[in-house]
Amino acid sequence: MFKKYISKLETIIAFAQSMLTPKQFIFLSAVLVGISSAFAVIVLKSFAHWVFTFATYVSGILKLGFINSILPIIGILLTVFVVKRVLGGTIQKGTSQILYAVAKKASIIPKKQMYAQIVTSSLTVGLGGSAGLESPIVITGAAFGSNYAQKYKLSYKDRTLLIGCGVAAGIAAAFNAPIAGVLFAIEVLLVDVSIAAFTPIMIAAATGALVSVIALDEEILLSFKQQQSFDYHNIAFYILLGMFTGFISVYYSRNFQRVEHFFARLKLSPYKKALFGSSILAILIFIFPTLFGEGYESIKTLSDNDPGKLLENTLFRGFRDNSWALLVFVGLTMMVKVFATGITLGSGGNGGNFAPSLFLGSYVGFFFSKFLNLTGLTKLPVSNFTLVGMAGILSGLFHAPLTAIFLIAEITGGYNLMIPLMIVASISFAISKRFEKHSMDVKNLAKKGHAFTSNKDTNILSTLETTSIIQTDYLTVSPDENLERLVDLISHSNQVIFAVVDIEKNLLGIVHFNDIREIIFNTYRVKYTLVREIMIEPTEIISPDDSMEMVMNKFEKSKKAFLPVLKEGKYYGFISKSVALEAYRTKLKSMTIE
Repeated sequence: MFKKYISKLETIIAFAQSMLTPKQFIFLSAVLVGISSAFAVIVLKSFAHWVFTFATYVSGILKLGFINSILPIIGILLTVFVVKRVLGGTIQKGTSQILYAVAKKASIIPKKQMYAQIVTSSLTVGLGGSAGLESPIVITGAAFGSNYAQKYKLSYKDRTLLIGCGVAAGIAAAFNAPIAGVLFAIEVLLVDVSIAAFTPIMIAAATGALVSVIALDEEILLSFKQQQSFDYHNIAFYILLGMFTGFISVYYSRNFQRVEHFFARLKLSPYKKALFGSSILAILIFIFPTLFGEGYESIKTLSDNDPGKLLENTLFRGFRDNSWALLVFVGLTMMVKVFATGITLGSGGNGGNFAPSLFLGSYVGFFFSKFLNLTGLTKLPVSNFTLVGMAGILSGLFHAPLTAIFLIAEITGGYNLMIPLMIVASISFAISKRFEKHSMDVKNLAKKGHAFTSNKDTNILSTLETTSIIQTDYLTVSPDENLERLVDLISHSNQVIFAVVDIEKNLLGIVHFNDIREIIFNTYRVKYTLVREIMIEPTEIISPDDSMEMVMNKFEKSKKAFLPVLKEGKYYGFISKSVALEAYRTKLKSMTIE
């Protein structure tokens, strides 16, 4: 029955495509992709909230403090089971796979990502894994956009645009923050779009937010009603908070990668690795229960007038009214969060770092302001610093200051904190960028030349394969031949550069026509000059494994029009700078989203 309705819907959409102009169809597609992404958010958020509420209720009634520790073990083991038995043994995590799909896979995302992320992240985060649902939501939205575009045979530019629509709708629906959704799609994923491309992305974001508001209980969404007005006398402290969140962002990014690498090197079966990691996570959650799940409830608690509620149902409940004890608890939780998230994802769970960045930011902001207040140095509005701290960490980890600023502005229901948000987000971004060139999701891909960055030329070059522009049909010469052979080759071909190789194809040197122009018109010198006497060593060597960015850097450094290519140490061919630039121009034209 369900397939029948889907088939009818696809028929209607196909008919609409035939009746509408391409631009009008993109607008319609943005709405449909936005609705799909919003429903993914509804499923994920509702399930995660329901499990958290259930676990809290059981723990409160039965006084079972360990229930929150057992659930994550079950969730991560179930996630590994689903990945192995249902999803073919592997699942890609993090928004970096969207960047890779855009850069290297012509914006084609596998169909299974339309449901794989929902299922696995529901099990992991819904059952208490210390990660976030936003990354799976974003990937699901991107998969909806990509597969929708493939279904209706849209171009690469339109596929990429609809991926952006799915991403924007996912973030907008998750936080009821359409502006932040648009900015996240453009700032983090689609860094090179024209102004005209904003329209469908805005349509998708507005659609996602609208569906989310209608269908989701406000308690499930991260939103705040209480905040104090901005006092310009506190600007110096906001500057300090920006610096603090910047360094904490670097701390989180580096330690998260260390934990992931540790689990990647473990020589254990997937189930043993999951059991080992989730057991450590269970201990951490038993000591620090606020690490359970996304942690949004504890963020709301911190921003309330009675943050001491955070210590209820913990080992430290006896210190509920002790401000210094609460501060120590928050500080320790703040430093441990990165390990809880790293263990959750490294041991086999699925989720993302978006929610952890907000969790960490709220704790950092609270710790910073509460500490200064308790020392008597000043009297800061703790709730404001708690909210602004989220923007600092989000900006520092994802290198997305605009997204951070407008997300927090939208979820707080106003723009009273715009100035401190700008100060903290920009300073945190600057410090994080100083120590970490790429955001934590992009870092590994950027090292391989596989991901988009904020550099437009790098983006385009990353989509080109070096092997596609290597010319292997160049004629070669032997070092012991005289120039008569070389002159004959020049007169019967358009070739102006020749590789000098031995019988085993080892590259000995190169000869360029411009370098021997005077010699070849002298019959005597042509007859009695050997190739080895006039060949020169190449200034740069290219490998087929080099990225196109590396290739263009070698051209720039050598100031040459041709560079030789060696494959496994043997001569393989040449790359022409003019051919490389033409490939760049062609790709630039095809990738420009209008």
